[in-house]
Amino acid sequence: MNRSLKLFTVAALAAGVAACGSDSSDSDATGTVSFGLTDAPATEFSNVTVAFTEIQLKPADGDWITFPLDGFETVNLLDLQGGVTEPLITDEEVVAGNYTQLRLIVDTENSFVTLVDNPDAPLTLAVPSGEQSGLKLQGEFVVAADTSTDFTIDFDVQKAIVNPAGQALADYMLRPALRLVNNLEVGSIAGTVDASTVISTQCADAATYSGMVYVYEGSGATPDDLGSENEPLVAVPVSDEDNPGTYTYKAAFLTEGNYTVSYSCSADDNEIDEDLTFVGTQDVMVEVNTEKTVNFE
Repeated sequence: MNRSLKLFTVAALAAGVAACGSDSSDSDATGTVSFGLTDAPATEFSNVTVAFTEIQLKPADGDWITFPLDGFETVNLLDLQGGVTEPLITDEEVVAGNYTQLRLIVDTENSFVTLVDNPDAPLTLAVPSGEQSGLKLQGEFVVAADTSTDFTIDFDVQKAIVNPAGQALADYMLRPALRLVNNLEVGSIAGTVDASTVISTQCADAATYSGMVYVYEGSGATPDDLGSENEPLVAVPVSDEDNPGTYTYKAAFLTEGNYTVSYSCSADDNEIDEDLTFVGTQDVMVEVNTEKTVNFE
């Protein structure tokens, strides 16, 4: 699938990337960048607070550039859903050219989660090497000279947070699951899931769980669960919270291109390979600055 901007998957926290040549012929040329954070929804948690303290950018031909972050220790990432973003840095001047890595430094002592069924009991959240080398996102992005470029980091809680088996650093572990997109190159998919023909036939108890819409890269993809070899790019919960009885979903910040979407009300554990039941699988093309409607009826 042709895409104008690569989606970046966070790699393990120690790997490096070979430097690439800069697009800028003038080493003194600069541009401005803004980075915001959004979150793909999750069903298990009522609060996910990850205390980011710094964002660091790595030019292909230069040293790391660091920007301190203030106030993020109080942001519940679950508030940043459906296209809502929280700014990390805004209009910061940096050297123009190619960049090969981005890093978010995490203060684990001030990071925690709470569960939907026990919201008053904070649980510890650990990031291996979080306070040393942070969550590292590898891959190229470009800052154009004399231009302002806005990026969004999509933090996928549904994929990222796991309940570790046996001894661990904390109650929950935060594994890398981030995407980086250029805000000028994205659209979204949204729609409804019919209560009588889909929700009532697929969900054992819609009051407690009304399923998820799974979004896969490319047309004709075969749907599979989280953590599988063909896991979705994003999986967004279906909810009637805004209008009881009307079940809706939205997958935001998708780069232009072809996708496959499907619905499932089977419980999906991101640590276990499961056989889920999918219905309504269909293809959709996402266009820049456009919300495509895909309903499950």
